Amino acid sequence: MGNHAKPAKDHAFFQHHFNTVGQQAGAAKMGMWLFLATEVLMFSGLFLAYFIVRALYPEMVLSSHELLDKTMGGINTVVLLTSSFTMAMAVRYAQLGDNKRCATQLLLTMACAFIFMGVKYVEYTGKFSHGVFPGAFFNYDEAIQYAHSHGHSFRGLPHVFFGLYFVMTGLHGIHVLVGIGVIFWVYLRAKKGHFKDGYYAPVENVGLYWHIVDLVWIFLFPLLYLVK
Repeated sequence: MGNHAKPAKDHAFFQHHFNTVGQQAGAAKMGMWLFLATEVLMFSGLFLAYFIVRALYPEMVLSSHELLDKTMGGINTVVLLTSSFTMAMAVRYAQLGDNKRCATQLLLTMACAFIFMGVKYVEYTGKFSHGVFPGAFFNYDEAIQYAHSHGHSFRGLPHVFFGLYFVMTGLHGIHVLVGIGVIFWVYLRAKKGHFKDGYYAPVENVGLYWHIVDLVWIFLFPLLYLVK
């Protein structure tokens, strides 16, 4: 079954401190799930902060979010959903020992990640150019003029909302960049033909990480961009 396909002593990537290849794969997956649990806890704290701010200052959140570009957010949502599919296909091809197709799907996943970061760069620079910065760096004069030019007006303290926006989406963006790095690592291994004889744990665990990154954005998009 899967990671048990080849005797441990004959497996190229078997580590001596495990008894079987299956035990090695199981330990790696458990470690990944524990790591992902800490990631969920970290983002949960930010989501809690968001809901507190939204409960205390609903009009401020409703007026501030109007400056976010829903089209760009929607594009990035589609891009990340597509990347989840290509990542899942990469895992499947790794399970089948088809390194060539696995590498192709990993390339497509990285391409989606770069598109996501490119859109986010355009979105960020557009805000920065009009004085919309996080926290104390928020330029009220430029931001108010920018809002008026789009037919909106701020209520309350918009820098609080944008502080949360930049922290939450910025931290998520860092995770996307890390994801690009680890996906590239397994891509190089796929190019070398490493995933065979039931050995595919690295691709599977990177896939788990990437799906969590996508899942976080699925929550960020409606909460920040589609506030009602």
